[in-house]
Amino acid sequence: MPDPVGTIVASKASVMRTEDQSDVIAFLGDPATHGGHDVERIETHGSIVFLAGQHAWKLKRAVRYDYMDFSTVERRRLMCEGELRLNRRIAPTLYHAVVPVTREDDGRLAISGHGEVVDWLVAMQRFDQEALFDRLASRNALDPGLMAPLGRAVARLHAQATPRQDRGGADNMAWVIDGNASGLREFAADIVQEADIRRWTDAARARLAVDTPRLERRRRDGRVRYCHGDLHLRNVVVLPEGPTLFDGIEFNEALSCIDVAYDLAFLLMDLWRRDLRWHANAVWNAWLGELDDLDAVPLLPLFLSCRAAVRAKTSATAAAMQPDGPGRVDLRALTHGYLALAQRLLAPQPARIVAIGGLSGTGKSTLARRLAPHVGAVPGAVLVRTDEVRKRLFGVHPLTHLGADAYTPAISSVVYATVAQRAGVVVAGGHGVVVDGVCARQEERDAIAGIAVDGGVPFTGLWLEAPESVRLSRAVERGPDASDADATVVRRQGGLTTGVITWHRLDATRTPAQLLADALKRL
Repeated sequence: MPDPVGTIVASKASVMRTEDQSDVIAFLGDPATHGGHDVERIETHGSIVFLAGQHAWKLKRAVRYDYMDFSTVERRRLMCEGELRLNRRIAPTLYHAVVPVTREDDGRLAISGHGEVVDWLVAMQRFDQEALFDRLASRNALDPGLMAPLGRAVARLHAQATPRQDRGGADNMAWVIDGNASGLREFAADIVQEADIRRWTDAARARLAVDTPRLERRRRDGRVRYCHGDLHLRNVVVLPEGPTLFDGIEFNEALSCIDVAYDLAFLLMDLWRRDLRWHANAVWNAWLGELDDLDAVPLLPLFLSCRAAVRAKTSATAAAMQPDGPGRVDLRALTHGYLALAQRLLAPQPARIVAIGGLSGTGKSTLARRLAPHVGAVPGAVLVRTDEVRKRLFGVHPLTHLGADAYTPAISSVVYATVAQRAGVVVAGGHGVVVDGVCARQEERDAIAGIAVDGGVPFTGLWLEAPESVRLSRAVERGPDASDADATVVRRQGGLTTGVITWHRLDATRTPAQLLADALKRL
């Protein structure tokens, strides 16, 4: 359920307990309250969740921090209602209602009774804790097939979230940087060197200075929205309906009314830190495919680095609160690791273009997806696929079949011009791009290579080859996909005149792993 480390920490002097909730906590922890079901408790600095049977009851602690105020019964009611309202956007099957804890005439406590209200709960549906994405990742069981649906789920949240021009922007990121620096100095002084904190802070502020105009433009243009705010793997669970986000932040708009790409960056950083690079790249490209937000690409180094620094700070805070033992040692090591990652994420990485061409059925898209995490800065290359660009130009869903009139030479020229333009935007933002298309005409290949020349970045062209029998088999067996290439198209392509192919020719009859290894050598 909630994250025991948290996104932001208070100073040691800023925590205040305001009411005694011991009788409510004892009541909710009693199996008799829940029809005899055993009760499991999950505690954080701001709440306690009681799991019993099929139900979960979330009680907000009577505390006031410098960033969170649950100090009165009325405040807790408002925050419970805010949590329900915000999280039902993304997890309607998990969040049921806000219900009171009441004291009845006989003095006993009840859930949704008729007596005086003494506290409030968020009533939720219980789920299997082993279905949390952080637990799946920890045991190497996080299905890569869930990543594209996860990216699309995040994009849906961002698309429907309320724009907030009064929040976010450069001031918000400056606040994040300063908060990370002060938190590290307070809680990690005996874990990391002051020079390392200063080095990260100086680099982050320098990057912020470069990014400020873009951040402010995005704020004005509606890219700052009421987002999730705490979007890491522990706040994602796989349910029958697919990957589901939950436990977004309702108690502090400075944490949740943020740039949509900064919201996503927490998830990408969490995946990358666990060396789940293919997973991170798949989420990134699925999100981009839904929102078409290439303007966010140049901001990723700052956003990802700040998210890693947040984790360094919260890990140090948790370590300070732990007794001596393995848990404290692990948290101190995490502090080191996260701060080092935050520094690496700000280091410039070379942009480049890789193009993968070949007739339909040679496995271009499979190779592109596998290759993308290895190209450019974190979280790997942006995928630009001609099939998806064509569908976007026609204003249809990627899985919608287009007829022959969508594949005329004139239309294809527009498609490849758009592909080149998008690749240029990505590399101008300092990131890598992998272009995936047939690229049968010399002018199509030249246009893509020319973008690399214009941008002063390396270019690698890969041409996949396979006999018609293999290509036919793959086209027939392919599942739902943006490609409209069927057996008829594959046979027709056999007569194409491609001209002189100067790109690296790769044997596409090999296994995907073998083909990837060969492609990486060409880079």
